[in-house]
Amino acid sequence: MSFSAFGDKFTRHSGITRLMEDMGEGLRTPGTVMLGGGNPAQIPAMTDYFQQLLQRMLQQGTLTDALCNYDGPGGKTTLREALATLLREQLGWQIAPQNIALTNGSQSAFFYLFNLYAGRRTNGAKKRVLFPLAPEYLGYADAGLDDDLFISARPNIELLPEGQFKYHVDFEHLSITEDIGLICVSRPTNPTGNVITDEELLKLDALAQQHQVPLLIDNAYGVPFPGIIFSDARPLWNPNIILCMSLSKLGLPGSRCGIIIADEPVISAISNMNGIISLAPGSVGPAIATEMIQRGDLLRLSEQVIKPFYQQRVTQTIAIIRRYLPEERCLIHKPEGAIFLWLWFKDLPITTEVLYQRLKQRGVLMVPGHFFFPGLEHPWPHTHQCMRMNYVPDGEQIERGIQILAEEIERAHAESA
Repeated sequence: MSFSAFGDKFTRHSGITRLMEDMGEGLRTPGTVMLGGGNPAQIPAMTDYFQQLLQRMLQQGTLTDALCNYDGPGGKTTLREALATLLREQLGWQIAPQNIALTNGSQSAFFYLFNLYAGRRTNGAKKRVLFPLAPEYLGYADAGLDDDLFISARPNIELLPEGQFKYHVDFEHLSITEDIGLICVSRPTNPTGNVITDEELLKLDALAQQHQVPLLIDNAYGVPFPGIIFSDARPLWNPNIILCMSLSKLGLPGSRCGIIIADEPVISAISNMNGIISLAPGSVGPAIATEMIQRGDLLRLSEQVIKPFYQQRVTQTIAIIRRYLPEERCLIHKPEGAIFLWLWFKDLPITTEVLYQRLKQRGVLMVPGHFFFPGLEHPWPHTHQCMRMNYVPDGEQIERGIQILAEEIERAHAESA
């Protein structure tokens, strides 16, 4: 079978494909400890809320309307209007419905945006996407139509008390060359749970404007919703910023609803791409979100239910880790948000890819760190010393997984002794 160049690129096995295959296989395999995927928790209060809301929407006819009708290529107008009003009132942003477009999930949004601003231009020049703070989300890595679309910068590492550390943007060595078409950062960051500081974000915004390129902020876990963020962080938007949000981490990943907030020409471009590629975004997720905003529930539930759940769960998970893995064996990135912990096995005598394979044989799924450094130009041992774990499962499952992890780490050290 012969494919086009596009076909060859997008049929290659990738990190994100393996992660999703692991997730699907793990869900089908009894006893598997799922510490690898990005599925959010099914928080009982949220699942009960969604069930009741959907029943009311069905009675009102709004659910049937959403299922039986196309929206426009920019996405459901009622959600765009309601969200624009919410952002104006809550954050003071000068946002109108024309500044918002919906997509079939955030992954689609990143594919659109990366290829709008990076890749081959009509004049023959090639632009790239700069990640100023690696590690970054592994789902970005294969989202470019052209190869070598991404370049990432190594961070500064700040060592903290209690066996924790934090990544910071290394502005001293951050180079924004003429071939950069877009700067992209996630906040909070998947995989590390890092939240870049307000000062760092303002510096990146200033650099983006100075070099006349957009700053793309992936806000899938951030404020004002779903609010899975445990540090003080001021939201930022202006016409040079493209802000991506999602309904997934509210507990609605199956709705596949991404949200792009940007200047009007960007939104117009996204709408055109939606029309060509998928006619229109799905309607059910936006219909649910519209109801939540109109009822005053979206921000309330984010602050009072979702954030406290994850904050308690991450505290419990760190306590479990420390029962089995002392600081000498495992450093933990300071958990400031998102639904993951980033573990650094500084002296591990095997790579975390080998560790991943050993854990998988014992029914524990995690994600090795080297997938999270797209576009890193020079080898760095650190990329093979880290792993991402999801702390969503219940405490019993997490403890079983951590116990097996600790056993495999001790085995690796014993083999090298």
